[in-house]
Amino acid sequence: MSHYRDLSRADLATLVPELLLMGQLIDRSGMAWCISAFGREQMAQIAIEEWAGSSQIYTRRMQRALGYEGTDVVTIFKGLQLDIGAPPQFMDFRYTVHDPWRGEFRLDHCGALMDVEPMGEDYVRSMCHDIEDPTFDATAVATNPKAQVRPVHRPPRTPADRHPHCAWTVVIDESHPPVEPLPAFHEIVRTRAATVELDPIDPADDGQSDYSGPLVADVDFGAFSHSALVRIADEVCLQMHLLNLSFVLAVAQRAGDDTQLAEICEKQLVGVAGIGAERIARALGVDRDEAGALRLLQLHPLLNPAAYVDSSAEGDLLRVRRSAAHDDGAWVALCGPGRTRPLQAIVRALDPHLDVEVEGADDDWTLRVVRRPEPAPEASEVAVTRFSTGSSFEFEPRRALPITPV
Repeated sequence: MSHYRDLSRADLATLVPELLLMGQLIDRSGMAWCISAFGREQMAQIAIEEWAGSSQIYTRRMQRALGYEGTDVVTIFKGLQLDIGAPPQFMDFRYTVHDPWRGEFRLDHCGALMDVEPMGEDYVRSMCHDIEDPTFDATAVATNPKAQVRPVHRPPRTPADRHPHCAWTVVIDESHPPVEPLPAFHEIVRTRAATVELDPIDPADDGQSDYSGPLVADVDFGAFSHSALVRIADEVCLQMHLLNLSFVLAVAQRAGDDTQLAEICEKQLVGVAGIGAERIARALGVDRDEAGALRLLQLHPLLNPAAYVDSSAEGDLLRVRRSAAHDDGAWVALCGPGRTRPLQAIVRALDPHLDVEVEGADDDWTLRVVRRPEPAPEASEVAVTRFSTGSSFEFEPRRALPITPV
């Protein structure tokens, strides 16, 4: 049973966009260490393989879950609205539909660009050219292998304050050569995360149970039913796990040895775990004490969805057992006795005096939250991830206006 079932419908509607944004921050955390280890060009290749290996898998999962499977442009755009690569407002996609096979989108605000522009034009080109070209098509192929996503204009911005930040066309045509998945896809599609079964949405629950209706400019998560929001939250957590598994695969092919691989993967997790916990706690008003920290751990994507990561609260303890996530080598496999830094980053997002004590085996352990007399300094990985404007980004109310062909 999902850990998110105990949340109210209103809290779930607040949580889902936070989870989508947290997924974007995975790269803000991980790629800094890839640049340090392998350089900018290899970082870009890691990003390409990471997103291309996972995005079409989780895109199809969300299509099935919310009942909007199809082969047209509208299906592609709905998928982007529920993709950790395009969190609402932070990556402010605006869509135009001409007909089922032709559309456009622009980014009125690109949080990723805001993060990268200060690093210089070479990094902007790596993200907006080298990475986007193959990964946009790799995402669209989940809907139609004959889809092509092509730029109208994109950064580096000329003039420097150009708006929108970029604009793209999406055209589906039988004459287009079909997009073929990159090799990473064939590895990630075999993981347990790719096929894990989640609780079905109850169509009788009050509210919207699917996204089979019109494409809307901004998704109103509050319109979805409690049951649908639970499923969406769990699916978004799986998106993060699939992206991370693809990241691990890409880094493993470049790391000098297992020690370097483990070090980079832990740094990525510590950074995104801490910032993600901070945002979730703030959004849901989690109490800043030991009980609140235990609750925050239960809600954190590191330990969700419950069907993939087996954890439960037992009194004032958190119990983690071997699960599909361990089999895949997912985030939870980086945690346990003697490997507490990601868990510490989560609880210290509430209060730097909080800490964890973990006992047991590598894949079967218990955790207790404790309070220390002296505050711990912020982990360097969390500080690096805080560089992203996503760490402090604030969502605003939007209306779900339907988009009709023009």
